[in-house]
Amino acid sequence: MERLIERGLFASRWLMAPMYVGLVGALAILMWVFLMELWRFALQIPGLGVDDAVLGVLALIDLSLAGNLLLIVIFSGYENFVSRMDLAQEEDRPEWQGTVDFSGLKLKLVASIVAISGIHLLKVFMDVEKYPPEKIRWMITIHIVFVLSGVLLAAMDWLTGLAKGQKKK
Repeated sequence: MERLIERGLFASRWLMAPMYVGLVGALAILMWVFLMELWRFALQIPGLGVDDAVLGVLALIDLSLAGNLLLIVIFSGYENFVSRMDLAQEEDRPEWQGTVDFSGLKLKLVASIVAISGIHLLKVFMDVEKYPPEKIRWMITIHIVFVLSGVLLAAMDWLTGLAKGQKKK
C-alpha cells in the first residue's frame, strides 16, 4: 500500500506538465503583444522625441524581460519538478539549462521581477507629471519591497549554504 501511494505521489508531478505548456502559450501571447508594441512604436518614428523613444524602448525591454522570466520558469520548473529534458545533443541549448536548482530559480525570478519593476519605475520617472504623487510613492515602495525581498532570499540561501557546508565537515 505504501509503495502504491508513493508511486502515485511521484507520478502526480506530471500534473504540472500542462501548466508549463500553458506558459508556452502565455509566451506566444507575450510575443504577439511585443510585435504589436513594436509596430506601434515604428509607426511613431516620424514624430518621435527623445523621451518617447526611450519610453518605447523601455516598453520593449520590459516585454522581453517578461519573456525571459517565462522561459526561466518553463525550463527550470519543468526540469526541477517534472522531468529532465533530454537535450544534451542540442547545440543551441542555454548553458544554464539543467543547472538551475530551486534556489537559483527563486533568485532568478526575483531578479527579473526587480528588473521589470525598475523599468516600470523608470518609465514613470520619465513622464512623472502624468502620475499622482501617491501612485509614485506606492510604486517606489513596492520596488523597494521587491529589492529587499531579493536581498533577503539571497541572504537565506547563502546562510543555508553555509549551514550545509558546516554539516559536511
